[in-house]
Amino acid sequence: MGKIDFVIAWVDGSDEKWLEQKEKYRPSTLADASAARYRDWDLMKYWFRGVEKFAPWVNKIYFLTWGHVPSWLDISNEKLVIVNHEDYIPEQYLPTFNSHTIELNMHRIQSLSEKFVYFNDDMFLVAPTVESDFFDKNFPRDSAVLSVHCNQRSIIESHIPVSIVGVINDHFSMKEIIKRDWKKWFYLGYGFMLLLRSVVLMPSPRFPGFWQHHLPTSFLKSTFNDVWEQESELLNETCSHRFRTANDVSQWLMREWQLCEGRFIPRKASFGKSFHIDRKGVKIVPEIQSYIEKQKGKIVVINDGEMTYSEFEEAKEHIRKSFDRILPNKSGFEL
Repeated sequence: MGKIDFVIAWVDGSDEKWLEQKEKYRPSTLADASAARYRDWDLMKYWFRGVEKFAPWVNKIYFLTWGHVPSWLDISNEKLVIVNHEDYIPEQYLPTFNSHTIELNMHRIQSLSEKFVYFNDDMFLVAPTVESDFFDKNFPRDSAVLSVHCNQRSIIESHIPVSIVGVINDHFSMKEIIKRDWKKWFYLGYGFMLLLRSVVLMPSPRFPGFWQHHLPTSFLKSTFNDVWEQESELLNETCSHRFRTANDVSQWLMREWQLCEGRFIPRKASFGKSFHIDRKGVKIVPEIQSYIEKQKGKIVVINDGEMTYSEFEEAKEHIRKSFDRILPNKSGFEL
């Protein structure tokens, strides 16, 4: 199987020096500087506990940071590698507050293995995993499903998938790709509703879009090198933006490139579940708690939306208690 690394990006949104630098470079209101993007749920210790308990096979954990680390983190752990932005991101892109820049340059981490899994800091292991959950036959595990991206001018994130699929269509023919890998695109494990999406959208002349699972993504480091070689101007433009903009592309470009090259093995979509909590979604907190405590899948994603301070604090406390029920003991990554 070979070595598999985990990569996780983390920001301490309360760090005064970071905040001072962020304010210094804050752009116009067109850029994405939302406080919710940097707000800390104070759940990171459960991420490490989950990795230690449910993925003890992992080779190394690369912790990407502006320069701060949690006060409780034992940086002497032999599996942990602290990587500051300046350690791998080209100088001309720094300082950056754009997660896309942080993600699109991960291949520049010299000691990173060819096979790695990228986690956001809101993605947690909640049940036992094996290496083949993420890689099989040296290929990433993933789900290839067609979709339509419904753009909304006011939401920056909605523009980015549309830009990415445009790039993909410049390089790949949907008809040829799906004909070649039809067993991967129509894998029964995706479930009826996802298969129906692809069936309905098959008459499209080009890729209309890709369904995003919003789970940790398995990557080949070589994919990043290939895409940078072929789309260096586009990626350089994104990385030059210190904050997210509607003109960016993201690491989803690398993921979709892998799908089109056929460099993946299908995986059931029920592998994990993503939850989005905003003011309308606070009511789903009990559902999240149930998913964690009953370990209904292997991964849970808790996506932060716009909530009031009291709603955020209440949701955070309930979810913390659920994690504590399945991961009550300190890990070897805690002081």
